[in-house]
Amino acid sequence: MSALEPSGRILFLADSAAVMARQLQGHAVTLEEAGPLRDDVSTDEITPVPILTHYDDALGRYPYTGYKVEGTLPIAANAIRDGGFSVTVAGNRYGKGSSREHSPAAEKLAGIRLVIAKSFERIYRQNADNIGLFTSTDFSLIPRLQKGEPIGLDTLVAGRDALAASVLLNGGLLKFGQKYLSQVGEATPAMPAGPQTLFEKIVHRHMLATPVTPAEPNPGDGIFVRADWRFIHEYYTGMCAHMLHATFGKPLQLKDADHIVVFEDHTSYVTESPAHVRGGLVDNVARMCAAQRDFVRTYQLRCHRTLTEDESRSDDGSNIAGISHAMMAERYALPGQVVVGTDSHTTHSGALGCVAFGVGTTDMANAFVTGAVRMTMPQCIRVNLVGALVPGVTAKDVVLHLLAQAEIKSGAGVGKVFEFTGPVVCAMSIDERATLTNMCAELGGFTGIVAPDAETVRFLKERRGIDFVVEPWMRSDDDAVFATTLEINCRTLSPMVARPGDPGNGLPLATLDQRVQVDIAYGGSCTAGKREDFDLYHEVLHWAVERGLRIPPHVTLYLQFGTTDVRDYCIRKGYMDTFNAVGARILQPSCGACANCGPGSSVRADQVTVSSINRNFPGRSGPGQVWLASPPTVAASAISGQLLSFDELQQRYGSSRAARNS
Repeated sequence: MSALEPSGRILFLADSAAVMARQLQGHAVTLEEAGPLRDDVSTDEITPVPILTHYDDALGRYPYTGYKVEGTLPIAANAIRDGGFSVTVAGNRYGKGSSREHSPAAEKLAGIRLVIAKSFERIYRQNADNIGLFTSTDFSLIPRLQKGEPIGLDTLVAGRDALAASVLLNGGLLKFGQKYLSQVGEATPAMPAGPQTLFEKIVHRHMLATPVTPAEPNPGDGIFVRADWRFIHEYYTGMCAHMLHATFGKPLQLKDADHIVVFEDHTSYVTESPAHVRGGLVDNVARMCAAQRDFVRTYQLRCHRTLTEDESRSDDGSNIAGISHAMMAERYALPGQVVVGTDSHTTHSGALGCVAFGVGTTDMANAFVTGAVRMTMPQCIRVNLVGALVPGVTAKDVVLHLLAQAEIKSGAGVGKVFEFTGPVVCAMSIDERATLTNMCAELGGFTGIVAPDAETVRFLKERRGIDFVVEPWMRSDDDAVFATTLEINCRTLSPMVARPGDPGNGLPLATLDQRVQVDIAYGGSCTAGKREDFDLYHEVLHWAVERGLRIPPHVTLYLQFGTTDVRDYCIRKGYMDTFNAVGARILQPSCGACANCGPGSSVRADQVTVSSINRNFPGRSGPGQVWLASPPTVAASAISGQLLSFDELQQRYGSSRAARNS
């Protein structure tokens, strides 16, 4: 193929329900008639979580079925195929959120050949490249397509880095890998002259030499690196295995299989997931998990499976389980390493001082057989946290404040590395640092990183019994070049919330002009299911128990551990009595409601949730409205039945003992 032929219609993802209805009824519209385009279209909207149980041609029935405009979901199953659409047009930051390759795959399988947007999120665009779906920010292509003009492939890859262009022109990453990556080797170990950031130092130590990548990359250049750890979970493994066996046959020779980790961390509560039960998808999930287990058995891979309440602890370690990226930080990742996983929140492990980033299914499939992981060399942003956090303010409040900054909302962080520095970061535990690096995914970043220090050494000794020595090179040079520095005076921060719809909708809780009634409170997820998060839940709830308070009848509180290590920690600390006393439901480690696949998801549009998860995109945790908040705010809101900080809860009830909430 030398050109893209305009053989179908153009779909404008408009910010108007009426415009969407016109297009789906068969009417063509122009860019001007479409009006404002939707910004921030997330992968949760392109392919809602329940759709991820498909990993074959059936995906082509479902693109955009979660797309929400003016309170409606205008795009039904099969609408894109039946409508004959071949081009999609949208606004800024297209493809926000999850690393799920299902989104561009669903688009391509439905007949979409080109996505035009004002800007793209990093993982979405790389996933699109990897499967041969063209993307462009050139809006001048629209009138040309509407005139029936073929668009040359050289035009479609104009402005892309050489590696991205080569991947696209070779028909996708697996075909590219067959051609160029059969004999990859370590790059020359000599380090570039001049000062470097910690991120740059780690990447240069892991670079692979290939015929199509530069030896000394600049920002924007495509390269391949060797990963110390690769991990995958059940929503990707079936698709990955299908790709690999279709391309290379069976059995495969996996590269360094002892450094591949497989997780079953999204589906342990699927029989209680309203979206999966209503959609008749529980059997699909079972088949998806079976496909992963077959892959694990065939290649003798290390695997962690999640638990439900009826599975007791064992002493042999066979049921050590939890959310994949949380467990990577607890048990595998080390400072100076490269960690890649099929989840956008792989960035979690950056808290330890390693380069950790999410990739899609094709990237992981290629990495399984070649050991090479594709990335585009990013710029680095320094986030300097000065002052000190006032009591009641947490790392989650810091990142919600950062997400609400105009430059971040406009996309200044897309594809960049966030290095967190300053006295506030130095004083944080690894658990709190992990909240910052985890939510770099929401900032649009490539990853987040914190230089290892004495706290890192303490964490590794306490959690793993490792006597780690921080090497002198494991820090950014004093005169390293950053694209920009963002400085936040943490003394000015107060408890934050993010309004429903986007993590960037942050505001100080105290500035809300009306009380928001809460139906569901959810504490957990990779972001807020760590030990220190549970310390904070317990602090608030223990305070409530001492005053005779418990959850009001109209509120349900869910507390879900991130890992079994966290669960066992809470048991040792005696937290369970407090959680039970307030009426919380305790859930075993799993992604759960965060990904709309377990208890804690809403079932009605009128329900309001306060949640410590990292994302509140439309439909992310059910049809209701999700407010993001810190662990203490979630716990305090559960007790009060309204959005409320712990400080406000203390002021409301003081030291008096109440028989029940007023």
